[in-house]
Amino acid sequence: MRHYYRPEQIRAAEAPLLAAMPDGALMRRAAWPLSVAIAAELRRRAGGVAGRRICAVVGSGDNGGDALWAATFLRRRGAAADAVLLNPDRTHAKALAAFRAAGGRVVEKISDTTDLVIDGVVGIGASGSLRPAAAAVFAATTAPVVAVDLPSGVDPSTGAITGPAVRAALTVTFGGLKPVHALADCGRVELVDIGLDLPQADLLGLQADDVAACWPTPGPADDKYTQGVTGVLAGSAVYPGAAILCSGAAVASHSGMVRYAGPAAAEVVSHWPEVIATREHRDAGRVQAWVVGPGLGVGHDASAVLRFALSTDLPVLVDADALTVLAAHPELVVDRTAPTLLTPHAGEFARLAGAPPGDDRVAATRALAAKFGATVLLKGNVTVIAGPDGPVYLNPAGNSWAATAGSGDVLSGIIGALVAAGLPPATAAAAGAFTHSRAAELAAEDPGPTAVPISATRILTHIRPALAAIL
Repeated sequence: MRHYYRPEQIRAAEAPLLAAMPDGALMRRAAWPLSVAIAAELRRRAGGVAGRRICAVVGSGDNGGDALWAATFLRRRGAAADAVLLNPDRTHAKALAAFRAAGGRVVEKISDTTDLVIDGVVGIGASGSLRPAAAAVFAATTAPVVAVDLPSGVDPSTGAITGPAVRAALTVTFGGLKPVHALADCGRVELVDIGLDLPQADLLGLQADDVAACWPTPGPADDKYTQGVTGVLAGSAVYPGAAILCSGAAVASHSGMVRYAGPAAAEVVSHWPEVIATREHRDAGRVQAWVVGPGLGVGHDASAVLRFALSTDLPVLVDADALTVLAAHPELVVDRTAPTLLTPHAGEFARLAGAPPGDDRVAATRALAAKFGATVLLKGNVTVIAGPDGPVYLNPAGNSWAATAGSGDVLSGIIGALVAAGLPPATAAAAGAFTHSRAAELAAEDPGPTAVPISATRILTHIRPALAAIL
């Protein structure tokens, strides 16, 4: 499990250590493993440390001191070390003295012969974009950047970029991961333990082991009913593909049984003969959770189908067209006692919330979850999942392979199968999003002439290989 800590939690945890240690000791404790990580990056990119040139871009805070100490250690290992001081009068004095004593040079700009740049401009206490002087320094080089704690100019809490910002190849952070490391592109992220006593995190990210631990694999006494019966209310005469994708994803996610009800019954069964299909939603039979919305349309029939699902005492996942219907009739969800899961993309979110998610996607998702009394999965390159209470889950995809038509229908089928099997909505959503992004990665990596670009169908066909790798 990944734990993401807010900047104020990190600073509070650092305070006792700073009070108990000599001045600058914690900085040097952090700077040594930082220098080791930079040395490894230098060896990977330039073949070694000795004789290579690094340049630290140094701000006035502790991150500038970290960068100077790391450059000092690298200078002692034979690297040529430069430093650009953005605020010379406010540079960390002890770190600068050590840097100069080791033979480091203070320069006005990054040399064209620099092999690696260290971004020590600002840390987790700052916000906003790079100041013009700092932006000009980075704009003048193409050398790869190692960021100290986070790429400067990126908001540490939201990952928002509102102006010039550093683009890092590697970020080395201390004590604990911060939200920015999931919500923004920080390159490869390495975490250095500096002995912080951190509180319980309320921002989490599932990893493969966590998904494997919660995935409902069948035991010796299980049958098709105990493994969950997923009901799918999706598709229309115009969009039968949505029903095929959603139902197929539930099948591939090992739902014990999938029941489909809607106008695409014949098409669904032709693709997935294991699905039990009927045209009328009231004839679907017993299910343990409903997935409603993909390809449903937004007319009177769609409204009736959504009302039917939400009138039951079963968990309901509301997606796609059903979210548009729900935006016009929010009363359908607000007073539900059974679990409800909403899975909007940014446009659907804006219709439900009355405004786009904005820069702080975590706070916006939490607010919408509270408004509807539901679990909300906000789609995007970083999926954000929040319930009315409990932790928020972040799932960084790391790529955009899943950004393709019909991909959301596949995601709904995966999550619906997990909810039908009894997983809590937030856990099901987080595990489903993780598996979905893994399937998209495998679809893109799969050798052959159709490997890229990928499609929702290819994502669906790679659910089972993704699960095999995870489980």
